[in-house]
Amino acid sequence: MAETDADSEVDRYRAPALDKGLDILELLAGVDGGLTQAEIAKGLQRSPNEFYRMLDRLVRRGYVTRLEGDRYSLTLKLFGLAQLHAPVRRLVSYATPLMRELADRSFQANQLVVFDRGSAVVIAQQEAPGYWGISIRVGSHISLFDTGSGHVLLAFRPQAERLMMIAEQAQRDDRQGQSAEFFARLDQVRERGYEMMSSLQTAGVYNLSAPVLGADGRSIAALTVPYITLVNAPEAPDITHTIQLLLATAEKLSQLAGSDVKQGRL
Repeated sequence: MAETDADSEVDRYRAPALDKGLDILELLAGVDGGLTQAEIAKGLQRSPNEFYRMLDRLVRRGYVTRLEGDRYSLTLKLFGLAQLHAPVRRLVSYATPLMRELADRSFQANQLVVFDRGSAVVIAQQEAPGYWGISIRVGSHISLFDTGSGHVLLAFRPQAERLMMIAEQAQRDDRQGQSAEFFARLDQVRERGYEMMSSLQTAGVYNLSAPVLGADGRSIAALTVPYITLVNAPEAPDITHTIQLLLATAEKLSQLAGSDVKQGRL
């Protein structure tokens, strides 16, 4: 009797449409390369017609994308939502003292950036200790295509995830960033272990960016120093030494995030 009452209580609060959408998301999360509508129906033991409208809504809301060959695959939107939840707050709390130490030792500002729904987002910022430094507001959205942070976030992801991130970014600013040269650059960044590039936004600034890696070796954040030469501070580290300090800090953050992957070294 107790089981019957419990079952009735559960049935009373059922939301079939929500259940159907969650079933689709959970099924797609467990496969690579996506599934056709017929394969989704078979996997969930339902009629294909039952899922057409739900799939259409999930695509329109950005949780699922439609690939060539009429296949459906998850986007990174759920990942982006998760990035703004408790794990990101914990990452910022871990990062703050390390970012402050990096700023003090390098004489440079630094920032922590994550990927969120189509762009790179600054979630923490540490000012330079002296009079001069380049800072960017927390909450700022920056491009994946022409920033050191964006390159690092892409470089330390599998190719399939790169393509999804690029597609979401392209929807925002109409730039594809998918040339062979672009992907070759990402591979170079991954092999080297960090990005060093002239800023495409501010003259005289070099973007030095290193990945914060999760337990699976994927980038969960980018730690970036917008390096400027300080002519009035001869004791300030040069750019080579600053990269070493950046890599050491990123490795400490990666260890706190559960990674045992060693960062690049000069």
